[in-house]
Amino acid sequence: MDEVSKRKGAREFVTVVSDVERACLLEVIDSHKQQDILETLKQQPIEVRAQVTEVSVDMWAEFPKVIKETFPNAVVVIDRFHVMKLVNNTLNKIRRCVGVTAKGSKYLLLKNNQDLTETDQEQLEKFLSQSACLRFAYEMKEETPGSARCVTGTISDRRSGGASYSLLGNGWICSN
Repeated sequence: MDEVSKRKGAREFVTVVSDVERACLLEVIDSHKQQDILETLKQQPIEVRAQVTEVSVDMWAEFPKVIKETFPNAVVVIDRFHVMKLVNNTLNKIRRCVGVTAKGSKYLLLKNNQDLTETDQEQLEKFLSQSACLRFAYEMKEETPGSARCVTGTISDRRSGGASYSLLGNGWICSN
């Protein structure tokens, strides 16, 4: 599930529901209000909704509530794009906070380590050696996308309402 703007620059959204495994669109809800989404999704019989085991969403705080009420057997997974966006924004804030503002520092920190040249890696090491906090944040960013182990923590974001998330495979599992 995700929201999509009806028009560029407009603050009017539709909610898109799709089946990723079958690569098909299931529903376009002409609203992004919790009650409208609930009403539309609940039109499906409970027997159908009970078969849904996983729902991928962004970090809008209302999605986990909608999923919990609509799909009784589903786990909420926060999609990797939104998690990485938050992780990268946070890493960049830490970079600025610790005073690593040299040209190219942001680019090197946000780029995937596996894509860095040898020269890039040497320059990155110079930036990371300036702050243990920055190094730790960078290492956590690098673990996030492909980690197969489970890491738990709290993501403090205005849209997530400070919910607790667990990293598992390619997404984060929400547990409000």
